[in-house]
Amino acid sequence: MSTRNRSIIVGTGSHLPTRNVRNADFLGNEFYNADGDRIDRPTAEIIQKFEDITGIAERRWVTDDLVTSDIASLAAEDALQSAGIDRESLDHVIVAHNFGDVRADNRRSDFVPSLAARVKAGLGIENPQAISYDIPFGCPGWLQGLIQADCFLTAGQGKRALVIGAETLSRVSDPHDRDSMIYADGAGATILEAVATDEPVGVLSHTARSDALKHAGLLSMGRSYNPGYVDDALFLKMRGHKLYEYALRTLPQVIQDALEKAGLLLGDVKKVLLHQANAKMDEAIVSRLCKLCGVATVAPEIVPMTISWLGNSSVATLPTLLDLLMKGRLPDQQLAAGDLVVFASVGAGMNANSVTYRMP
Repeated sequence: MSTRNRSIIVGTGSHLPTRNVRNADFLGNEFYNADGDRIDRPTAEIIQKFEDITGIAERRWVTDDLVTSDIASLAAEDALQSAGIDRESLDHVIVAHNFGDVRADNRRSDFVPSLAARVKAGLGIENPQAISYDIPFGCPGWLQGLIQADCFLTAGQGKRALVIGAETLSRVSDPHDRDSMIYADGAGATILEAVATDEPVGVLSHTARSDALKHAGLLSMGRSYNPGYVDDALFLKMRGHKLYEYALRTLPQVIQDALEKAGLLLGDVKKVLLHQANAKMDEAIVSRLCKLCGVATVAPEIVPMTISWLGNSSVATLPTLLDLLMKGRLPDQQLAAGDLVVFASVGAGMNANSVTYRMP
């Protein structure tokens, strides 16, 4: 095999907010449906059904003094320490998010300057050749940033890239919408480096798709479901059942396409790292993937999950999951040289993507 540039993960980092919010903390909430009618069931019953469906028992929220770019910078510092590289050697600083910096006392999204510019400045990087930009791509944003970084690095457009996924969904959650219990905050960061090698390691293949024509509105912004809510702020709204159907129909095929592009089989895979959206949905995606690939089933340890205690932090779920895995912070989960990993995500847009990666 001829020598070529391969994108290798040389460092990972994450920031898990210190505020731990359990399901019981929602017992004082009043929940309404999309028509503005209060749900006529005990709140404890609503919460229990939510946990049964999503698998979420708790989640992390940022404290009032932090915004998305802050926790993105903290995750980036962790990744730089992990990689042991000079931050001035970075050629790309890519930050995936969806809402910018939303402050505790002001729900307006703040995008200017870009979060990537804020992170670069916060990290004290002087190098003007370290190009910084944002990716608002829904939940698959961090993985799309990884795909873009791989394209740059393998084409010789730079040596190193910092890719961050960070979000504070607690700031855009309607307290009167049951779906607000899904959303969490967090940040994860990954450093990719171009390495000339004749071995099939690092990023092997990737696929992505956007089905905006018919499905762009599955996630949108809207007023509180509580008609008496005095604030005119917009909150994240989700057509959950339709999104579930889209993910189940689309993501298994995207994963299979990535495997086929790399000449691999599902049976070759050591870990499947899925966006932590909903435990039941992820289980259904894996089941559909197995059927599509002609595999009876996969062992539970092949699909590590963090959603039960970290919730859904959008673009942060995958890089956070990867960092916890790489640093041995997930019980009975590890990766070794030669192991094949599949990443996959789906979300607003509607967008879906997948990457195959072999541990060097």
